[in-house]
Amino acid sequence: MHFDEIARASAEVAATSSRLAKVARLADCLAQANAEEVGIAVSYLSGTLPQGTIGVGWAALRSLPPPAAGPTLELLEVDAAASSLAAISGKSSQAARRQELDALFARATEGEQAFLAGLLLGELRQGALEGVMTAAVAKAAGVPVDEVRRATMLSGDLAEVATAAVRDGSPGLARFRLTPLRPLQPMLAQTADGLEHAFVRIRPAAVEWKLDGARIQVHRAGNEVRAFTRNLADITARVPEIAEAVAGLPVEAIVLDGEAIALHPDGRPRPFQETMSRFGSKANVEELRETTPLSAFFFDVLHLDGDDLIDQPARERLAALKERVPQELRVRGIETADPVEAQRFLEEALAHGHEGVMVKSLDAPYEAGRRGLGWLKVKVAYTLDLVVLAAEWGHGRRQGRLSNLHLGARDPETGGFVMLGKTFKGMTDEMLAWQTEHLLALMTDEKGNVVHVRPELVVEIAFDGVQASPRYPAGLALRFARVKGYRPDKRADEADTIDTVRGLHAGA
Repeated sequence: MHFDEIARASAEVAATSSRLAKVARLADCLAQANAEEVGIAVSYLSGTLPQGTIGVGWAALRSLPPPAAGPTLELLEVDAAASSLAAISGKSSQAARRQELDALFARATEGEQAFLAGLLLGELRQGALEGVMTAAVAKAAGVPVDEVRRATMLSGDLAEVATAAVRDGSPGLARFRLTPLRPLQPMLAQTADGLEHAFVRIRPAAVEWKLDGARIQVHRAGNEVRAFTRNLADITARVPEIAEAVAGLPVEAIVLDGEAIALHPDGRPRPFQETMSRFGSKANVEELRETTPLSAFFFDVLHLDGDDLIDQPARERLAALKERVPQELRVRGIETADPVEAQRFLEEALAHGHEGVMVKSLDAPYEAGRRGLGWLKVKVAYTLDLVVLAAEWGHGRRQGRLSNLHLGARDPETGGFVMLGKTFKGMTDEMLAWQTEHLLALMTDEKGNVVHVRPELVVEIAFDGVQASPRYPAGLALRFARVKGYRPDKRADEADTIDTVRGLHAGA
């Protein structure tokens, strides 16, 4: 398959806002790929490299060779070059990487060069989000989209699913199973305007404390236990106390969904940033375990001793959870059809320092990888997970630190981000140092005192409301925005959408 076809498809998808047109163009492109190529094509059109980060920054692409007159690159050749770049290390790595890049870009046309640069820098925003790409894979392979969605849910890898769909069709997709020790995409929640609104949509309901922790998925098969983040990264070595707790359960195999959180001795939550700092640390784990122990609280069970439970209604999964997992390892919850009882339970959660409750349908299956209608989150304070688009150099005490953050909400139509305002409030010295280091690593350019970055870092922002503002593209801005904490456990495509912000403004 010619690499030029991928580059042209990407440009055409970026040029249209029509979901149907995006799906059709992507499907046409994928249909030209064979089973060896289609997984790579899906990754590239989704804006990712199968190899992950390969050490190529914007500085390495500032001076490129002239573009080729016509397309000659094959998709598999580009993939091989990316693997070679990823493998380069050592003292002469910079020169070797430069030589490899020059050889690759010299064979690329102008359009291919632009696509390659965006791909290597992680800056492709052509609107090929997972839902669109899932539909395109199904159309290209001639299989039902629900089969592709389910296989992706179980494997966590759409590129792998696309390969199976093209090679073997529906029978290939049917082979994907929930396998303990292999993570699957978590089910996500929608936001309710309040408890009353939630009970209009779901009643009776399971109502659970909403903990301000880090989402975890813990698997056990025999004596082996693995813990994963919501992004499916293996963090078992960072959370030994959680692995030990699951290893002690009276089961042979289990897959659990829950939260990890750092608590004070009285059971109240520590500041969110302490949880994330401990959760994200790879060094001095045993020392940190003593000073900042993590507690696990599980709210769902997806597999138990050979039986997949994801298609079972929540009431059956909760019954299995209560039977096999002790109370001290479960999120506190009740089942009720009474909004008054739910309100008392919400007030109890707030009194214990938590941020609200989850309201869940007792009849809903586990919709892995989807923001389904079966789960609603009810928070008392307004918070949004937004993406950092840029940051400004600080002054005075913050001299030499990146301080004022430019915040963006995800636009599901374009795949890009819409700026909603700025904030420099709520940052500790430790946070300033952390964000300066990480934002500089993501820098794309610097204009005056503003450093523009790849939109990858997610930050949780507390605010008092949404107001009309002609200063920003969406015509909206957050009132009194302040940083609550970074969310390294979340991807940018999991950030809150501009539609959510508009909804908050409309309901104000």
